[in-house]
Amino acid sequence: MSDNAALAARVRAASHLTGTFLLRSGRTSTEYFDKYLFEADPELLAAIVDGLTGLIPPGTEVLAGLELGGVPLATLLSQRTGLPARFVRKKAKEYGTRRIAEGGEVSGRRVVLVEDVVTSGGAVLDATKVLRDDGAIVEDVLCVIDRGEGGRERLAELGLTLRPLLTRAELDAAAP
Repeated sequence: MSDNAALAARVRAASHLTGTFLLRSGRTSTEYFDKYLFEADPELLAAIVDGLTGLIPPGTEVLAGLELGGVPLATLLSQRTGLPARFVRKKAKEYGTRRIAEGGEVSGRRVVLVEDVVTSGGAVLDATKVLRDDGAIVEDVLCVIDRGEGGRERLAELGLTLRPLLTRAELDAAAP
């Protein structure tokens, strides 16, 4: 079994749920990968971050974790690589700095977005638009799971390359 197949089996065992789930995209699914279950397991999270580290494209200056699931990933990737992290809110807070991207400037910097699961890509598209409006150069997105439901194609329309650690096909192949 390859390292990626073994990791897919671990992620699937830890986070795959069945039932009826409403996704952020508005779609309903009978299967769900609960990011909190794989992000709350320190050994599994370390293995995920090891895999994501190898996907960071050359020239990256900043890692930007999307609220909420991308934040622990970006934090650990930052610690592991030495690249600074930013934290992208779903909406700007209404007090204090009133920023949508916390942790420092993004203007003029090559920012790689970090997300947990990509389905339609909606959260990534929203974050990309805001960061680009702030002057960031955003071309790449790392994620733990690409559900293979059109997100990659939607991101490509905005000039984004999705770099998933695991695909839905790999997770399906890891089913017991």
